[in-house]
This record gives sequence, C-alpha cells and structure tokens, in this order.
Amino acid sequence: MAANGGAENGGDQQPRQLNDVFSSLPTTVFEEMSLLAAKHQSVNLGQGFPDNELEGPESMKKVVASSLYEHSNQYPPMMGVPELRQAVAAHSGRHAGIQVDWQTETLVTSGATEALAAAFLALLNAGDEVIFFAPLYDSYLPMARRAGAVPRIVQLHPPSWSVDAAELEAAFSPKTKLLVLNTPHNPTGKVFSAGELQVIADLCIRHNCLVLLDEVYEHLVFPGTAHVSLRSLPGMAHRCLRIGSAGKTFSFTAWKVGWLSGPADMIKAVAKAHQFITFTVPSSLQRAVAYGLDSEQPFYCGLGAVLQQKRALLERQLAGIGFRVLPADGTYFLVADFAGLLPEGSTEDDVEFCYRLTREAGVTLIPVSAFYDDRSEAPRTLVRFVFCKTDAKLQAACDALRAYFGKHP
Repeated sequence: MAANGGAENGGDQQPRQLNDVFSSLPTTVFEEMSLLAAKHQSVNLGQGFPDNELEGPESMKKVVASSLYEHSNQYPPMMGVPELRQAVAAHSGRHAGIQVDWQTETLVTSGATEALAAAFLALLNAGDEVIFFAPLYDSYLPMARRAGAVPRIVQLHPPSWSVDAAELEAAFSPKTKLLVLNTPHNPTGKVFSAGELQVIADLCIRHNCLVLLDEVYEHLVFPGTAHVSLRSLPGMAHRCLRIGSAGKTFSFTAWKVGWLSGPADMIKAVAKAHQFITFTVPSSLQRAVAYGLDSEQPFYCGLGAVLQQKRALLERQLAGIGFRVLPADGTYFLVADFAGLLPEGSTEDDVEFCYRLTREAGVTLIPVSAFYDDRSEAPRTLVRFVFCKTDAKLQAACDALRAYFGKHP
C-alpha cells in the first residue's frame, strides 16, 4: 500500500505523455515580463490592454447591469443573441461596406481568440498549409498546429514592415488551405496598403485559398489612414471570414466578446467547433456590445485620434532618448530600435535588453522576437511599447528611461 501510494504521489512516476503542441510550449516572454514587472514595481508598457482612461462608455456598463434583471440568465442562443448579430451585420455594412445576412453569416464567440481557435478547428485538416505573416500574434501557431496544419511563414520587412510579393507567392503550394491576415497589425501597428491587399487577394484567388481576417483593431487607425477589409475586394467575399472584438473596439478586454462574419457555409462550420469549445457567451455582455455598436459610434470612431496623440507623446520623447521609432498607422503598439543605445560591440539582444530595463530602469517592454516562431529570423534590437495607458504613466516611463540612459550612455 505504501509503495503504491508513493508511486501515485509521483515518487517514481515517469513523465506523462501529454499533447505535444501545448505541453512543449515554454513559459511566454509576456508572462515572464509581467512577473518581473510586478517584482520590480516597474512602469509596465508591455501589457497589451488599455488603462481605465480609455475604458469604454459608461452606458454600456449600465446595459450589462439592467440586462441581468430584465432578461433570462440561462443559456442564450449558441450563435449569439439576435440583437448582437444584427448589430454586427449593420456595423459591417456601415464601416466596411460589406453586406452581411445576420441570420446565416454571423457568429458570436468568447473573444477573438476563441473565434481564431474555432476557425482553425473548423476549416483545417491534418496536412493543410496555412500562410502567416511574421511577426505574429502568439496564439496563431499553436492553435493551427493543434488542428493538424502546417504553418508557412512570410516575413514582414522593417522598418515599414513591407510584404515582398515574390516571397508571399513562393509560400503558396497545392496544399495551401488558408491565409491569416491581421490588419491593423499586432505588434507593428502596420495597416496593410491597398496595393498589398490586392497582391494578397490575387494570390488567394489564383490558389483558391480561404482567408481568416483578424481585424480586431479595425477602429484603431490613425486619422489620414483607412482600414480596408480584404473581404471587400472583388472576388474575396465568398472566401473570407472577418473577426471583430468588443475588447478592442470598446476597450473592455475583460468582457471577452468577439464575433465572426462571412460566408454561410464557413460560419456554419465554425459554429460546429464553437458549440464544443464555449457553446455560448454571456447574454448581458452581448446585449451591451450590441448597444455599443449601434449607439456608441463616436467612442470607437474616435479611438484613432486619441491613440495618435498618445503615440506622439511617446514617440517624440523616445527619439530624444536615442530610440529609432519605426512608422505605424494604427493600433496602440509602437516598435522602436534600441541599437543606438548599446555600447559599441555589444551583443545584447531584445530579450536581454527588456530584462535589463525592467530591473535597472524600472520600465517593462516586450521584445519583438517574442512574436516570431523562430527567433533566429527575428530582428535583434526591436522592442514593443504599449501606449494605451494614461499620459501620466507614459510620461513616467519616458522620465525613467531618460534618467537611466543619461547615466548609462
């Protein structure tokens, strides 16, 4: 009994054979940097969510509260409450110029990340190839691999994060099933140009390729730049799924309400996966998001201008400190090159730089190499700042960096 009990408690137990994709993932740099930031009480510009200053309309919180008392608190419809699905369809027509049948071409999910997971599981078979652009959001590759797919990665080239058409074309093969496009783009802030979108569309049509559009930052575009959905281009409507997010559109990241719109057959397939992942989404939050999409347009249509001002506050001071700031047209991410701040002959890379800044300067950033599957292909001296923070926090970070590099040229 004692021997068996010892074995059951792990005394001589062999390592368990768990899922290869997820059990092999290391602790992410994002988690490590957040823990280090908390330990050193640093100014954290690594976390990709807004401070309360940018939180969404108070009216939407009131809708959540009233909905709890005025409507059922049992399971809502799997596809989403009609109010939100109708609002998603109207929003698509109003802001993207894409007409959507709310009854057959919309689906509500538990955030955009669940939309991604459900889409990969529903659209991909083992051995299918999927094209991604790097740097890229960290959930893409594990979820695609768990679905049995084979990633084919195309590099975006700094400083403008341009797409090389020849490199993109070479990534297509007879096994290509899907291309994933994130614009506006995390972590770079790039908004894909009309020319780039047309190149992508032409190749997808030629190779009969489906497209998953991660457009969660669609309203976080700076004045003077327009977000254009690939689904709006000729020949693309029937092959594209669009993903949206209340967390990004209204700065309510805790709500975890996302949605998809697209061809009925693709939505139907994704819904089959969705029903076995989360099945549904809290109805009170759905109704609040429906209200927001319909009635709080000034808030989300004004985000770009607010964020542009915050970026300017940060960019101007970072340049003065010695960072080289890369261009961007949207999101709340700023990428900067710190090579000019290193001593001659230094081999310090972006991960080491971020650890040093947190410990010694009191400012936490994210290394851009964290957004690459193969760090050997990543730039070595780029870091990501998040600027959807209070002006006071942004100024505190700049002051700390200025003081630190003044002592450590």
